[in-house]
Amino acid sequence: MISDTIKYIGVDDLDIDLFESQYVVPEGMSYNSYLIDDEQIAVLDTADCRKGEAWKANLTKALNGRQPDYLVAHHMEPDHAALIAWMMETYRNVKLVCSAQAAKMLPNFFEGVNFEGRVVIVKEGDTLALGQHTLHFIGAAMVHWPEVIMSYESTEKVLFSADGFGKFGALVNETDDWACEARRYYFNICGKYGSQVQSVLKKAADIDVQTICPLHGPELQGAALKEALRLYDIWSKYEPESEGIFIAYASIHGGTAKAAEHLAELLREKGAKKVVVSDLSRSDLAEAIEDAFRYPTVVVAASSYDAGVFPPMHDFLYHLQIKNYQKRRFGIIENGSWAPTAGRVMRTMIEAMKDCEIVEPMVSIRSRMKAEDEEQLRMLAEVCATLSQSEK
Repeated sequence: MISDTIKYIGVDDLDIDLFESQYVVPEGMSYNSYLIDDEQIAVLDTADCRKGEAWKANLTKALNGRQPDYLVAHHMEPDHAALIAWMMETYRNVKLVCSAQAAKMLPNFFEGVNFEGRVVIVKEGDTLALGQHTLHFIGAAMVHWPEVIMSYESTEKVLFSADGFGKFGALVNETDDWACEARRYYFNICGKYGSQVQSVLKKAADIDVQTICPLHGPELQGAALKEALRLYDIWSKYEPESEGIFIAYASIHGGTAKAAEHLAELLREKGAKKVVVSDLSRSDLAEAIEDAFRYPTVVVAASSYDAGVFPPMHDFLYHLQIKNYQKRRFGIIENGSWAPTAGRVMRTMIEAMKDCEIVEPMVSIRSRMKAEDEEQLRMLAEVCATLSQSEK
């Protein structure tokens, strides 16, 4: 609950294993929803149908026998909008408030539901007066769907930010370390849309925001709110957040793994402040994407496979491409028993990314790292460590 009149009616999901069928969420997820209790009552978003009954119970309790006047849909993804049809059928006088693009999407999700005369379309700058509270709507297209709107309640200075500023994890499992799972969430959910996030941040800078209420994760206030805004500015500009070097490897029989781990040792010997190593065959891909965005230098090490590159590495680089990855430095280590091809494929994929530099030498080993490979690895470590230290 933000106040006596803005009430939390969302739900935690502790049973979910994969969010959006791809992201591991060991701490669950929250589906946030609010009710503004004023002369007219507005419900802000619904929840995933997985937790529909719990959400309906929270709504009924908060209504306390009254009828809602408006349902505001900030975002049409089913984890927030699955119960729109139920709301419209249960409360016959409620009106759905959404963007024009969201209104076009309604038949996609709710076949056969009659919304005629019950949809209020809003756009940037429109307001919805409820009594003592007024919602001011903010266009947020492509953060991270085209229909997204945010709203600012001017009396209590609350920004309802849709998926912006969200994080993985149920509220019951919330810790003080907001950034860890917010970072993984941002780069994997919203990472492609940095310019659109920057546009929203500029709009937020012009209003007095005291509380941010995202659709996933905790409410942000005070120092936590300021830190979230600072990090979002860095992340959405595609700038490195931390000093360090990230080594991502994809190894079939262990030879490439040993080369990657040895490079990490050499980097530490040469004074690299932080070296993070990830086995792409076994690590959470979403965490690898997060680390690639976090640090300025990435070294990719992979085995050749079917005249290309071992699939876990291809998948990693492909995900970076579709997330608009940019402004980073890469080192390359390839492995091939008879005809190394991984380096060529990785180089081509990296060169397709914006403002990404490849440092030399590219290290090429045959099956297992040998004495003659040591000098090449040391040269690569020297270049990466020197460049990393020059950025301090």
